[in-house]
Amino acid sequence: MRQAITLLLSNFTLTLFVIGLIASLIALLRRPRPWSSATVVEALLSWFLFFSLGVSFFYNFVMHVFFSEMAAAFIGWQDSPFQKEVGFASLGFSVVGFMAFKGGDGMRLAAIVGPACFLWGAAIGHAVQMVEAHNYASGNAGVIFYTDILLPLFGLAMLWMRRRAGDSSAVARPAFPR
Repeated sequence: MRQAITLLLSNFTLTLFVIGLIASLIALLRRPRPWSSATVVEALLSWFLFFSLGVSFFYNFVMHVFFSEMAAAFIGWQDSPFQKEVGFASLGFSVVGFMAFKGGDGMRLAAIVGPACFLWGAAIGHAVQMVEAHNYASGNAGVIFYTDILLPLFGLAMLWMRRRAGDSSAVARPAFPR
């Protein structure tokens, strides 16, 4: 059990993405059928914002601010004061992610674009560390590297699909499952 929990928390970006997909399915199952494409995309986008941005970046905040030595070791780095700066930036992304959960299209775009810049920059940094420093620690070259690239792409794809699905005001924002 301890190994499973360690695996889930060590790969928190993937874990929270999957939890968001499960929450989307639960939200959809509570809605009358048939589901329109706009309804499906709204469920996927809103729960992505909640879990992959809101919860994930809050977890990142906690780890980098309160457990900075552990976070640095996981990435394969030395601890530094920069850990706290990354942590507080993550807190900002988290707050905007939670606000975008039920927010408008502009808020949602901002909630995805800001973290996308951060995550893609982090992915480049991880790649440089792999090549120059041969840093293949799981926090540098593992799941986190791939989710740094793919999660923003997923969010942007959901925004694009949301726009293509029609009028965003016609789709009710999600409610928390009871």
